[in-house]
Amino acid sequence: MLMKNTDLSGRIVRYGELQPCRTAFIDAHTPGSDQKENFTIIGGGVSESPDQHVHIDIPHGFNIGAAGQPPKCRNSLHSHRTAEVFFVLSGRWRFFWGLHGTAGEVVLEEGDIFNIPTGIFRGFENVGTDYGMIMAILGGDDAGGGVIWAPQVIQEADAHGLVLSEEGKLYDTKKGESLPEGVGKMPLLTEEELKAFPEPSAAEVIPDFVARYWDIAAMAHEAPVKVIGETGLLRDRPGFEVDLVTRDSATETPEQFDRPTVLMPFRGHWRVTWDGGSTVLAPGDTMSVPEELDHAVVPAMSGESALYRVIGTQDPAGPTRAD
Repeated sequence: MLMKNTDLSGRIVRYGELQPCRTAFIDAHTPGSDQKENFTIIGGGVSESPDQHVHIDIPHGFNIGAAGQPPKCRNSLHSHRTAEVFFVLSGRWRFFWGLHGTAGEVVLEEGDIFNIPTGIFRGFENVGTDYGMIMAILGGDDAGGGVIWAPQVIQEADAHGLVLSEEGKLYDTKKGESLPEGVGKMPLLTEEELKAFPEPSAAEVIPDFVARYWDIAAMAHEAPVKVIGETGLLRDRPGFEVDLVTRDSATETPEQFDRPTVLMPFRGHWRVTWDGGSTVLAPGDTMSVPEELDHAVVPAMSGESALYRVIGTQDPAGPTRAD
C-alpha cells in the first residue's frame, strides 16, 4: 500500500508535453508516410530509432503509445505478435489490412476503438481534414519483440535511404550511416512465411474487433463498460483490459486495482484524487496509477465526459484469444 502524499507527477504525461519522433520506423522517408509523428508514452514500445523518447519507463505489462498524422498521411503495412489496440483521440481514420491492404478496411471516428487481430498485416491513414491523433495499447512489456513489416515496405524504404538491420535497428544512408560489419539487412518474409498471415474480410473483423464510441457510451449509465476483456464487448485476453468510463458511470468512491492502471481521457476534463494529492486530466493526457493506490476519477467540468481505462491482467501477452 502506498503512503499518504504520494507524488504521482512522474506518472502523468500531458498532451502538450508529448515528445514526437519523426524517424521511429522504416517508412519515415517513404512518400505518403514521411510526415507522421510517433509517441512512446509508457514502456519501450516498438520504435526502431534511438531518437524515440520514452516518457514513462515503468513496466506495466503493456505499452501505451500514439501516432499523430496530418491528412492523407499513412502508416505502412505491418504486423505484431501481441495485441495492438487503437482508439481515436481526434480526427477520422481509415484502417486497412492484408498483405497489400486490400483484404478489408474500416473507418473510425473519435472514441471508436479497434482491437486489431494479431497476425495480420495492418496499416492506417488519416482521412480527416486536420491533424489527427490515435492512441495505442500494445501487449507485453516488450510489445512482442518489434514490428514485422510487409516485404514491399522494406523494399520501398530501402529505395528512400532507410535500411533495417536484422537486429531491428534503422540506419539512414542519407546521413552516411551503414550497417555495421557482420550485420545483415532484415530478411524479407518468404512466400511460404507469408502464408501464415491471414486475409480476413471486413465482415469477419468488424463485428468482433471494432466498438463504436456512441454504442459503448449508451451502455455506460450505471457502471463502466468493459470494452476489451474476457467478458468484454470485444472478447479477448491480451494481457490487459479496457473499460470506458463516462460521466454517468464515474464514482466518487475511491477504488484500487492490484495491477497498474492507465487513465486516458478523450472527452472532457477529469479530476483524479488520492490520499494527499489530486490532478486534473484533459483529453490526450495519460496517467499511470500505481497498483493498490486508492483513487477516485470524476468529471471536473460539466458537459460530455469519457475516458478509457486500461488495467493490466495476469494473462500473458500473445495472439488474439477471442472465443
